[in-house]
Amino acid sequence: MQSYGVEHQARFVKTEKYLFIYAKLKFSPYLYFMNDSHFSAVEEEDAEFYVYNVLAGNITTDVHYHGSAQLVYAEGGIVHVFTDSKHWYLPARCFMWIPAGTPHYIFSSSPKVDLYNFYFKKEENEDGFFDEINIYSVSHLLREMILYTKDWDGKITKNDSSKYYFLKALKGILPEKRDKNLAFPVQHPFPKDETLLKIAKYVHANLEKPLTIESTAKEFGMSTRTLSRKFKEILGMNYVRFLRALRITRSLELMLEGKYNMYEIAMMVGYNSLSSFSNIFKKVIGVAPTEYQQKLRGDS
Repeated sequence: MQSYGVEHQARFVKTEKYLFIYAKLKFSPYLYFMNDSHFSAVEEEDAEFYVYNVLAGNITTDVHYHGSAQLVYAEGGIVHVFTDSKHWYLPARCFMWIPAGTPHYIFSSSPKVDLYNFYFKKEENEDGFFDEINIYSVSHLLREMILYTKDWDGKITKNDSSKYYFLKALKGILPEKRDKNLAFPVQHPFPKDETLLKIAKYVHANLEKPLTIESTAKEFGMSTRTLSRKFKEILGMNYVRFLRALRITRSLELMLEGKYNMYEIAMMVGYNSLSSFSNIFKKVIGVAPTEYQQKLRGDS
């Protein structure tokens, strides 16, 4: 098991001390730490493209940033990406675009996930798409192009013309070939307040329970009004929306495990009926849970 080394400390964000407290509270410590040895090569002037694929589950990194933009694609599980202000959920068959210079942390507790990482130097007159951090579902064409690089590793220069122009084409079609009809909108502000971090851990560990704001406030010895105010003032969102985000993303993890039917999943994430779960899921994601499950598994 390897972690990021101190020799690259200029590229790591040590001042964001709260950024990953939530993740360390929330997830298992038995993880594969992505090796950082490729970061020096990513920053080299002639490394217009760099490919680094991690074909293993239970992945984590330290807080870091780099001078190249990054495309992260997940195949087979859910990846959590923390930036300095938000917690993003990257499900299977979706990709995340992270602009250059964005401090972030990547985490996955999924036992089966292939993580494809592509690094791209910024070019002149780029499409505005490349300046924004976001998550998108991939088109069939884009997915096949990503999977084609499964055995690639390292810096790609013009000396390797076939791979070089393949990656140039991959980057070029991103603004058009992302699946605009099924982007993934579930993310929420990251709680840096110590009390909210503890509450987030409690909520995530008890998603099958009713978890009303009244019961959660009582669990932590505070009034409902105080808890409600904390969520609105610190996170800019209410408790119900935060809880809903955790429930929906947990349901996606359970869908990918393939062990449970949709009714069981609904119960496991705290909904008292399949219809109420389906209604909320469709409101948040935009499609019914069965349709999204097919999309995640590649059945549609």
